[in-house]
Amino acid sequence: MRPENNLQYDIAIIGGGMVGQAFALSMIHTDLKIVIIEPNQPNPTLQDKFHIRVSAITSKSEALLKNIGVWDLIKRKYAFTDTHVWDQNSHGSLDFHKEDEGINQLGYIIENDAMQSAMYRALKETHVEFIHTKLTAIHKIDNGYQFDLDSNQQITCGLLIGADGARSNVRELSGIEYVENNYQQRAIVCNIESSQSFQSTTWQRFLSDSIIALLPLSEHQASVVWSAENHLADELMQFSAEQFADRLAQGVEYKFGRFKVASNIQAFPLIERSAQDYVKHNLALIGDAAHNIHPLAGQGVNLGFSDVAELSRQLQSNNKPLGDYLVLRKYARARRLDNELMAKTMTGLNWIYKENNEPLRWLRGFGMNLINESPTLKSFLQKQASGNALFNI
Repeated sequence: MRPENNLQYDIAIIGGGMVGQAFALSMIHTDLKIVIIEPNQPNPTLQDKFHIRVSAITSKSEALLKNIGVWDLIKRKYAFTDTHVWDQNSHGSLDFHKEDEGINQLGYIIENDAMQSAMYRALKETHVEFIHTKLTAIHKIDNGYQFDLDSNQQITCGLLIGADGARSNVRELSGIEYVENNYQQRAIVCNIESSQSFQSTTWQRFLSDSIIALLPLSEHQASVVWSAENHLADELMQFSAEQFADRLAQGVEYKFGRFKVASNIQAFPLIERSAQDYVKHNLALIGDAAHNIHPLAGQGVNLGFSDVAELSRQLQSNNKPLGDYLVLRKYARARRLDNELMAKTMTGLNWIYKENNEPLRWLRGFGMNLINESPTLKSFLQKQASGNALFNI
C-alpha cells in the first residue's frame, strides 16, 4: 500500500533507539497520537552470544523500565553486587558493596539490544506507530512542526522529540548549537571469557595511559570498555585477539587468570557534547541528542532514561497545550544540572587519572582510601552513581 503523504500526530519522536522508544512507552497512557521515525532496524535480533554494547543500569533506570512495562521482557540481565576500583600508580582503591546500602544489588549489566528489543515488543501492543525512514527537513509552524522524510512523506506534529543520538539531525536542523570536548581517546569494546569468576562485581582499573572497565555478563563472561589515548588505541587495535587478551589480563594484574576474546573488537571515539539548549517551542532533545559523556562510569543511558522520566512527568502533570515552552523549560532546568554535573565529573576524573606526577599520585591514592574508609562518603557516592541522589529524585 502506498503511504499517505501528509500525516498528523501529536508527538513525533525522531530516533527509535532505547531512549526514543522508552519515551514513547512513557506516554502511551495518554490519548496522544505518537509516531517514531527511525531509518534503521528498531527491533534488533538477539544472538546466542552477548552483544558488545552494554549498559550498567541503575536502580532509578530499573524503576523506569518497570514503570513502562519492559523490565520483565528483557531476556538477559546480570545483577552486580559489588564494584572494585584500583589505581596502578598509587595504593588507592575503592570498594562498593550492596550491603553498604541495604539493597539486593548495585545494578544490572544489560545488553543495549536486549533493552531495545523488549521495548519494541511492548510498543507493538500499543497505538504507537513506526515509520522506517529518515528525517530530511523541519519547518516551524504555529502550533508545532512540519517535517519532511526521505520517503516523500510530510508529517505535522505538536511536539517534536529529538532522540536521534550524539549526531542529532533534529538538533542540527533546528539550529541548536552545542559545545564539544574531544578527549582524543577511543573506547575499545569487546566481550571476554575467563576461567576465574568475575564475582558479580564490576571492575575498573586506572592505568598510566588508559582505563579498563570489566562489566560482568555472567560468572565467567564480561564486557570490556578500555578507554585509551588515540595512539594506544591504534596499537591495541592492531593486536591479534590473543595478543589483546594477554595485554588486557596484564592490565588487570591477572586477577582472573588468562582471558579469551569472545567477540569482535571495536573502537569508538570519545567526544563529550552538550546542547546549548535542550528545548525550543514545541521541540525537546533527550538522551545523547542533548548530552553525551565519557563512558567512565557507564552512566550515559541512565541519564537518557532520567530525561525520559522527567519530560514525561512534566508533560503529563499540566494542562497547558502540548509543546508549551514553559513546560519544556521546566524539563530542561530539571535535567541540565544533573547531566552537566555528571559530564564535568567524568571529565575531571579522566584528567585526574591521566596525570601521573608524584604529588598528584599520592593525593589520588590518599583520597580513594579516605573515601573507602568513610561509610558516609561512600554512601553519598553510591547514591550519585545509582541515580538516587537528592537532585535526581
